[in-house]
Amino acid sequence: MEAFPSPLDSAKFIAGKSRDVSVDEEGARRVAEGLFDKAAAAEFGLAGWKSLHELNPRAASGEAVDWVFLVDTLNFSFWSEREEHKYLVKYKGKTYSGYWSLCAAVNRALDEGIPITSASYFATMTLDQVRHVFRSDTEVPIPLIEERHRVLNESGTVLLEKFGGSFFTCVKMSEKSAQRLLRLVLENFPSYRDEAVFEKKKVSFYKRAQILVADTWSVLEGKGDGSFDDISSLTIFADYRIPQVLVHLKAMKYSEELMKKLREGTIFQSGDREEVEIRGCSVWCCALICKHLLELYEKKGQDMREKINAVLLDYYLWDYARDHREEMKDIPFHRVRCIYY
Repeated sequence: MEAFPSPLDSAKFIAGKSRDVSVDEEGARRVAEGLFDKAAAAEFGLAGWKSLHELNPRAASGEAVDWVFLVDTLNFSFWSEREEHKYLVKYKGKTYSGYWSLCAAVNRALDEGIPITSASYFATMTLDQVRHVFRSDTEVPIPLIEERHRVLNESGTVLLEKFGGSFFTCVKMSEKSAQRLLRLVLENFPSYRDEAVFEKKKVSFYKRAQILVADTWSVLEGKGDGSFDDISSLTIFADYRIPQVLVHLKAMKYSEELMKKLREGTIFQSGDREEVEIRGCSVWCCALICKHLLELYEKKGQDMREKINAVLLDYYLWDYARDHREEMKDIPFHRVRCIYY
């Protein structure tokens, strides 16, 4: 069996040797204190995944799981070169950008009778069909269209050949374990293997693979086949928004040199040292925030291990980033065009 390094171990290793990014332990503690009241509220919990996001499936069904698989297979690279020049999708009278534009395009296709969430369809989609389904309502197309076409065909073929055409089969095979499901995804779907080499050591982030497991847990409401008792073993999903929030909240710091590169709009390659440091330190920083949060509740005599984990923290911070975009404008995000995030 192939060895898949643990994202948490990788994050600890990267944070310990990082030169341009540092985790501020005190800052992480302050963020935890700020979240103390919110973490007990409904929007921090699992219910928020459906109640706060109208495009997510309502049902906890096999079809909903297949929707999640399709969306997370394509859940990468939505940032715009210029703020006023972006990929947008109109759906039911509302205009969506970023990740939500992908969800809107998928729902629009389903409404048009295109079976986009069915593996037998997306395994054989042509590039023109992919272009049509993910067409933009501006002149800016969805980024990395050829890569999206390739991963759709590849993932659909794997589902058909190994799992009877449905990701729900993988979920059942994992027998209520987030880690088993994660491993199954990494072993069978190459586009989810989000790894790098740092200080001569293989490290991992598995952003999309972990988010796929987490969204499966969320769409199934943590019940039945989705009642993963080890969900808290997942880390946050290292993308380009979460680091920006952590720097904004002063839980993480960039060196002046790195900040200068970010402000200049430098495009990094997946696997560049700075990029690996940003992502690894973000994962480690959020692990510390979770740890401090649990300690705060313990002091109050509350065991919140069921209610607080990196998945829910990630969901919360990601929504925070969307809702506080104006205040965060002065913190640049790191730019990478790749299929991993």
